[in-house]
Parts: sequence; structure tokens; C-alpha cells
Amino acid sequence: MEYRSLGRSGLKVPVLSFGAGTFAGSGPLFGAWGNTDADEARRLVDICLEAGVNLFDTADVYSMGASEQVLGAAVKGRRDAVLLSTKTGLPMGDGANDAGTSRLRLIRAVEEALTRLGTDYIDLLQLHAFDAGTPVEEVLATLDTLVRAGKVRYVGVSNFSGWQIMKSLAVAERYGWPRYVANQVYYSLVGRDFEWDLMPLGADQGLGALVYSPLGWGRLTGKIRRGAPLPPQSRLHETAQFGPPVHDDLLYRVINVLEDISKETGKTVPQIALNWLTQRPTVSSIIIGARNEAQLRDNLGAVGWALSSDQVARLDAASKAPAPYPHYPYRILEGFARLNPPIAG
Repeated sequence: MEYRSLGRSGLKVPVLSFGAGTFAGSGPLFGAWGNTDADEARRLVDICLEAGVNLFDTADVYSMGASEQVLGAAVKGRRDAVLLSTKTGLPMGDGANDAGTSRLRLIRAVEEALTRLGTDYIDLLQLHAFDAGTPVEEVLATLDTLVRAGKVRYVGVSNFSGWQIMKSLAVAERYGWPRYVANQVYYSLVGRDFEWDLMPLGADQGLGALVYSPLGWGRLTGKIRRGAPLPPQSRLHETAQFGPPVHDDLLYRVINVLEDISKETGKTVPQIALNWLTQRPTVSSIIIGARNEAQLRDNLGAVGWALSSDQVARLDAASKAPAPYPHYPYRILEGFARLNPPIAG
């Protein structure tokens, strides 16, 4: 297993990490992801650790805390062998202080997460969404308190826009508070919006990308074909509404190339889609999910080899989408490439 620095920090993380959203799944979204019980979760953790995957990601909102509880049980007795990442900020109830990242909410959320995970520290705490109702200074001062208390080791964000991250980093630098080192983002061959602003920001400011939904919310599993109905077992029947839309032309264009490369390499479609991501700039770790051992072992086969430059170029071309404003049409102006060399290919 390859290990990479998490952004501009000294923490080393595996290029593949495990997402525990399938643990104890319930509700319309997480129930469709999976419903892994404690015994099966422990088996999946065993397989991950055998392969060198020691970073496990969850969130308080995943099945209203049940995912954290099952993950905590699955790593019990081997806390020093794993890195635990969790997120907070999304609603956990209907109360006025049950959402957001105020001082009250953050401290309470961390204490509750520590209890559910069965640990006394969180390796990586990420804010699940930007809270426009709480001053950035309050958020970062509270994170500083949690880090100084030893309850949190590193901090990051998820689903923030570029300006929200930059404002936070500027305030952190001004007061000497912990800087975000991770940005958990949606990124896949059928969803490359991350490349326009957040990827260059990460490269410039030292944020490592933790990629979620790397298979395009289940679209790049190798089971979807043009002209064929969605497989009955596909979770997209329940979850498509929660993720970014994908145009059919883009999807099938990418799938066609993935299938061609699968024949050339003997690798599965998911393995190829994941391997492409491992070669992208600023990516520290790709969060894989699995409802069972077979899915997990297949995903783990995405590393230890590399796509050829020709295969990467074909995937780049198939997945390319029109540049949004302000990146187009100014990208084509003479001199732009010299002033702003692209890092995304």
C-alpha cells in the first residue's frame, strides 16, 4: 500500500481508505448504501488492515451515529493501529443547536463522537459543510481548543467552496490556529468539477483531497450499460437523487473507454476508475466503500499497478466536460496558459 502525506502535514495516509457509511445503514440514503453489522464490520476492517488500509472515515450524521458506533466496535482493541476520521456539522436533530459548527455544537459533537467511537481522540475531524451562521473565528478558535486538549489531531473540511476555505485559512494564519490540511470532496471520472477551483487551491494551500464517491455514486461499477435498464440491485434507484446529476452521454462515453481498458488490462471497471484517481494531483486518499468482502477485495485491487499514459489520456478525453465560467472562454486566450498553467490535465 502506498502512503502519502495528508496535504501539507506530517500525517501519512494510505492512498486507499475505507468509508464506513455502510455500517449500520438506516434511512433512505444510508440504508441503501448498506447495513453492515458489527461482526461483518470487524471482518472488513481485518481485510483493510491486512492490505495496509488503516484510515477509516465516518460521520456523526451517518445513520445518526450508528456508523460511528459500529466502527468503534470494529476497531476495539487495536486503536493504535488505525486512523479514525469523522465529520460533523450537518443536522443531528431538530433543535436550534443540533446543526452547524458553533462552539457549543462542535464541542458537544466531538464529545459524542468520542463516546460512540470508543476512543479519547479523533485523528482527523472534518467540518461536513460550511456554517454561514457562525463566525469563522468562533469555529477555528473552538477547533484550536479541541486540538490543544488532545481530543483532535488534525482538522479538515468537506463540501466547502473555494472562498470559504480561503477565508478560513487566512483567519487561521492570522491567529496561529490549526490550518485545514484535508478537503473531502466528490471526484470521479463522471464528476470532475473539483479540478477547476478546489484542486488548484489544494495545490497552492497544502490541502490533501480525500475523495468520496469515487465511482460516481455507483455508476462506474461495471454493471451499467447503454440501452439496458438500471440493474435491480443498483443503489442508484434510491440514492441518485442525493448526488450530482450525470449526463448520459458523458456516462456512457466514460463507460465505453473503461470497458475497453478493462479488456486490455484484465482489471475490473471499478479498479480502473479508482486507479485513474490515484494519479490525479493533490489526491491524498480515495475513500472506498463496500457492502461485503467481495466488493472490498475488488476495490483493493485498484492499487499496486498503473494505467499507461495512453490509457490515462483516453480516460481524460472521454471524461472531459466544458469549462464553467470564468474558466471559459478565458482559458483559450493567448498567454493564459503561461500565466495559469493547468494542473489537472
